[in-house]
Amino acid sequence: MSENRIKIVEKVMNANDRIASQNRQRFDASNTYSINLMASPGAGKTSFILATIHALIDQGVQIGVIEGDTAPVTIDSDKIAAAGMPAIQVNTGGQCHLDAPMIEGALDQLPLDEIDLLVVENVGNLICPAAFELGTHSKIVIASIPEGDDKPYKYPNIYRGLDVLIINKIDLLPYIDFDMDYFRQGVEILNPGLVTFPVSCKTGEGIQDWLTWLTKRLPVKK
Repeated sequence: MSENRIKIVEKVMNANDRIASQNRQRFDASNTYSINLMASPGAGKTSFILATIHALIDQGVQIGVIEGDTAPVTIDSDKIAAAGMPAIQVNTGGQCHLDAPMIEGALDQLPLDEIDLLVVENVGNLICPAAFELGTHSKIVIASIPEGDDKPYKYPNIYRGLDVLIINKIDLLPYIDFDMDYFRQGVEILNPGLVTFPVSCKTGEGIQDWLTWLTKRLPVKK
């Protein structure tokens, strides 16, 4: 990479980080807990968000969602809206990740002061989203059993610096050759002591453990 290109990349990343810091300030000012949810396509991000919404809606928790997609489709955001929660669709224009300026624009369209939990569903990708800070309080990756147990070894950057790892679709363990010990060993090398919740959005197994962790972090609205 040439020296000029390195300087351009550094300038872009620095600008992104400044806006990410401003996004964090907005979250803190509105007492809104925010999550950057990352995963590969098909890992179950939207299903996981919906399971969280359905579990917390009776407790009066207001959840907002920012949906990142590379194409102008509203399938996922329509599902969130149908569940009774505000959702904003962000079309990345083909980019394989969300960045802080995209989040900044989406926040202008959300009633942030009324939202207890904001979930950013990043673009389905195990590479690009890891490089861009959004300003959220937590970074969470969803891995799923059908993806295979080698993903921490093949895509290490996405597993570094996480706050939580969700292992989804554990109801498929009897039917798929997935070595959980091998998978967890790969994760532990990259992120020692990482909080991990094996779950099934289909059966509900493990969801309560995740909710217990989450609700302890939701701020009290003034």
